[in-house]
Amino acid sequence: MNIIFLPDFVIEMNILFYLIPVFFIISVIYSTIGWGGASSYVAILALLGLNHLLIPKVSLICNIVVVTGGMYFFYKEGHLSFQRAIPFTLGSVPLAFAGGAIQIERDVFLSILSVLLLIVGVRMLIPTKVSEVQNKQYSSRIVWGMSIFIGMILGFVSGLTGLGGGVFLAPILYVMEWGTAKEIAGISSFFIFSNSIAGLIGQFTKGYEIDDFKMIIPLAITVFIGGQIGSRLGSKYFSDVWVKRITAVILIVVSVRILYKLFL
Repeated sequence: MNIIFLPDFVIEMNILFYLIPVFFIISVIYSTIGWGGASSYVAILALLGLNHLLIPKVSLICNIVVVTGGMYFFYKEGHLSFQRAIPFTLGSVPLAFAGGAIQIERDVFLSILSVLLLIVGVRMLIPTKVSEVQNKQYSSRIVWGMSIFIGMILGFVSGLTGLGGGVFLAPILYVMEWGTAKEIAGISSFFIFSNSIAGLIGQFTKGYEIDDFKMIIPLAITVFIGGQIGSRLGSKYFSDVWVKRITAVILIVVSVRILYKLFL
């Protein structure tokens, strides 16, 4: 019996054939609420069995591409307050770099990832009365200190797992009544952008292969197009309620599948 081995580029093309439309849809959906989609990128790549060292690099690069457009459009429409975004970012950036530089085992990485996705998915299913958000103005040193501390925790987790951190920050902002839905989307986009760059630099300190970019480049182009569409729609027209619910269900299903694959 002859065993046929497919060349690596054929395998990569087959994977990209499925990933490109999926990444496009994800980028459109997530960008409508100022996110980059890293949580879903990571989950899908993990389910496909890609190298766990490559997964965070792919997700973070795609994240940066998507939220760059998000920052521009939400700022253009007056929904991005740098005053509110900066304290979270000051705490997150150095810890995102530190988390990205840490080497962890594949099973540990997937276990942490699946639990985090499950927590985030369940949290996102809890209704938030956006209309009751008071858009409070915070100026005290205590709040700044808390914001920096929260940013530090989220930054470390983001760098470690390859997530941008928006999926963790947004629910906190709603609880703190940090602004309207679109203002929270704008803050999240800035937070994700800063975090993703720091985490990516940390990831690259662990090394990389030139061949990795054969997969990253077409996916980056795909999410750029999707992100432009979603950011324009989200900053002007869309409510994020339906997007959050759909995303929550996806995250929960994917996290359960990863846990099942790991332990059963």
